[in-house]
Amino acid sequence: MVAIKFDYSRGERRMSPNRAGGFIVFAGSAVLFAASLVTPACAQYPGQVTKNAKENPELRAVSVLEWTGEAGKPKTCRLVPVVVLDEGQLQDGGIYLARPQPLALAGEVEYELQQDGKPIGLFDIKNTGQEQGAWVGYGTWNPMPAARSKPSARELASTRIDDDAQSDEPVLHRKHHADDAPAGGKGSDSGSARGSGGDSGSSGQAQGSDPNADPDRPTLHKKASSGSTSDASATTTPADSSTSDASDPDRPTLHKKTSSGSSGSESSSTSSSPDDPDRLVLKKARKKQPEDVGNVDSLPDAGDPDRPRLKRGKSSGGNLDVVPSLMGLPPDLQQAVAVSDAKTRTEHVWDYAWANPDDEAAMKLALEDIARNALGVNPTTPKTAPRRTAATHKIAKPVQSEPAPLANERFRVFELAYGSGATLVLTAHTDGPLDQQKFVTLIAQPDLYGNVLVLLKSVTDGSHLDETPRMRLVDAVDAMADNRGELLFELRGATQRQFALYRVLRGQAEKLFVSGGGEFGTESKD
Repeated sequence: MVAIKFDYSRGERRMSPNRAGGFIVFAGSAVLFAASLVTPACAQYPGQVTKNAKENPELRAVSVLEWTGEAGKPKTCRLVPVVVLDEGQLQDGGIYLARPQPLALAGEVEYELQQDGKPIGLFDIKNTGQEQGAWVGYGTWNPMPAARSKPSARELASTRIDDDAQSDEPVLHRKHHADDAPAGGKGSDSGSARGSGGDSGSSGQAQGSDPNADPDRPTLHKKASSGSTSDASATTTPADSSTSDASDPDRPTLHKKTSSGSSGSESSSTSSSPDDPDRLVLKKARKKQPEDVGNVDSLPDAGDPDRPRLKRGKSSGGNLDVVPSLMGLPPDLQQAVAVSDAKTRTEHVWDYAWANPDDEAAMKLALEDIARNALGVNPTTPKTAPRRTAATHKIAKPVQSEPAPLANERFRVFELAYGSGATLVLTAHTDGPLDQQKFVTLIAQPDLYGNVLVLLKSVTDGSHLDETPRMRLVDAVDAMADNRGELLFELRGATQRQFALYRVLRGQAEKLFVSGGGEFGTESKD
């Protein structure tokens, strides 16, 4: 017998054998004993655990394409892997299943380039390499295939094919032979005409009378003998006539080649001898001896044709399809999200549509004011006593200074889920040398009263980038394949960089994933 124990804290049932017989049920602190039953022990059915009917999401890779020059026709470009979604788990795209290059950069992998969720092109991986210890991919930027337009009703009507009209499609017809019976049932007459041994003209007439005969079909005609005449054929003996029936005089025959030094009489006299010098003799052709060649020329025939060989001369660049060209972080570097997914998904645009366009301008001014306060460049009202004029005895208003400009300011508004509110992102920095610059990144949302609610604020300067990197927004992307967008940032330090995914949900900006295997950088919510 067995004992069944139910653990209420875990909500599960476990089964264990009981030698004394009966069933022992543990329910909290109460212990109940049942009467022992003398029954033979039987095997217990363990049951079957069924998996969820929902299929696990397929492989999905998210990378960042970096290029210089014009979009679609870049001068230099490279693909940086960020994250791979495998069975619902986010893996580091730079090292996941590296053999030796990671899975996200496998050969002939195609990425769809997106901007605000809209596809702008395709990127095909040709070869890979390492830059500063990190894997990157090189390939070609191809345009999106043009969608086929539906034909109009007029085009459909014009392309209809009449049943009586002739088509350009090839049609197979049965080939008619000369000896086939005609459709009129006169096959016996034509056959007797051909089998009566008449002349070629009569046979030609009989053949031409066949309406089903192909006029373009080539026919063989008998060649008239130059030495035979109608009189000679008429005065042939019965023996000769039997011979002519066995062998047609007009049939082409093979003649022996006469030697130049022998006359006709000699050739006729010696033709019956077994050792006829003019008799055709089959001779075995001599096998041509192979030329004496060196071992170097015979290596391609003996070995693998794809085997690499050492050759003299200059290198051809390692036979790379695309030579690496983009190095470092140039000032004109541009970035775009790249997504590779085996499953075709619907297009999801991340732009937010404002009900009132004036609300966007008001939100931007409020975020700019918060950014200036964080950078310490917001001008304050001068603390001077008001002055009275003698003429009007009025108080002069203090002069307000212009707000300090923000360098490289970027303001984006996203709708990260269908029906959700606006998510505001602002990045900017101050002017000056790199070690004196200050950087700020803000993630905010409007509250119920129309004010700006800051969800995340990151402030750093040029001398502390390795401790607190600057956050540069790349774009929004659906990394979890759940129709919800995440914010993709580049965490750029002084000597290294990483990429991070942030999910904005329920009034919070949560860090979802950081590439590189470490928590590089900190952020503040103050």
